Amino acid sequence: MNDRKMNRTGVTLSPRMTIQLWSYNYDPEPTGIGPVSRTWAKAMTERGHEIHVIAAHPHYPEPVWGSRRRPYTEWRDGIKVTRLPLWIGRENAKERIRQEASFAAWQTAYLPLLGGTDAVVAVSPCFPALAPAILNRKVRRKPLILWIQDILPDGAVSTGIVDDGIAIRFARHLEKAAYVAADRIVVISDRFKENLLAKGVPTEKLTRIYNPATRPVIDAPREFPTDDPPRVLVMGNIGHSQGLDEVVRAFESSLELEKNGARLVIAGTGVAETEVRAAITTDRVEMLGLVSDERLNRELAHATIGLVSQRSEYPEFNMPSKLMNYFAAGLPVVASVGVESEVKRVVDESGAGAVCSGGDLGRTLAEMIGDREGLARSSEAARLYTSNRLTSSATTSGFEALLVDRSNLRD
Repeated sequence: MNDRKMNRTGVTLSPRMTIQLWSYNYDPEPTGIGPVSRTWAKAMTERGHEIHVIAAHPHYPEPVWGSRRRPYTEWRDGIKVTRLPLWIGRENAKERIRQEASFAAWQTAYLPLLGGTDAVVAVSPCFPALAPAILNRKVRRKPLILWIQDILPDGAVSTGIVDDGIAIRFARHLEKAAYVAADRIVVISDRFKENLLAKGVPTEKLTRIYNPATRPVIDAPREFPTDDPPRVLVMGNIGHSQGLDEVVRAFESSLELEKNGARLVIAGTGVAETEVRAAITTDRVEMLGLVSDERLNRELAHATIGLVSQRSEYPEFNMPSKLMNYFAAGLPVVASVGVESEVKRVVDESGAGAVCSGGDLGRTLAEMIGDREGLARSSEAARLYTSNRLTSSATTSGFEALLVDRSNLRD
């Protein structure tokens, strides 16, 4: 580890470190974990650290970047990124497992070529990639920080991706071994922390650090023109756990929303896209598919409300990154989630919107749309909450506190 240094403003930074970020997903992937990992790597680089990203060939949410048969290195934002090949496929559970296993296999084979580092930050998922992370920790004896984005295998079991008894037992064993091997475990919600504590993970290993917003925070209060039709935006991955087919039905069945001309705009793609499209029966719901960054910026700018949904019958195994980006755009949020959800806790704490059950979604949206002063208050609350708690600086400061104090990490 190198000496402390100052940035251009004269602020003293933490000691410079060389850190490997193992992240299955990374830029240019436009949604999910990829933008979060990119934001983290850029912010850590700006704070003076040397970051080396080890990622899969880009493939999410659709494999539009072709394929590669050999590892390769590229530079993005001045950051070294080593890309590993994939056996790409997400049409069914078998293909998804095979895809992730191919990444883990390449990662294991590539370990001798990764070079030296002060620490490894390993993002999960990809779940099988926990195995090479454990192996690397034992062989190289460098601190391992697990960054848990999804609670796996809980999510795979709940959504039916894994239903074989032997596979589930193996997954649970790998999960436990990873928690034992890790020096520290960063979770992105208090609900995640409770989950791991219930599994016997020592509390001193766990730190909750929220993901940062990956889009710029607006620098002025948002306006809500009264002459524009209200627009409810859903963006990001379209998976089974969001229950967007039920959201569409609730939206279209609301007479209040029909009366005020509200539109539901869904920007994204995913494994449940076909089911969601089949649920649409009116022209008041529009599915855009995967859109460009410029188009998404326009949708965020013209939206009235950002919508987050989670099926209440599933345990909470992820924290939607769209929530942080709605907040950054100053969008009031309606969250159709469980009563003990982390999303509910953040929305309530921030004052940035309303929480409801699926059966009350239409009424809640109509009430919020009809309260222009309330929209303005929620919008400003979202913007301020993001500026104070959900910036890349806040996230990387939390990681630095874990990484720099190596006296508490095993050698």
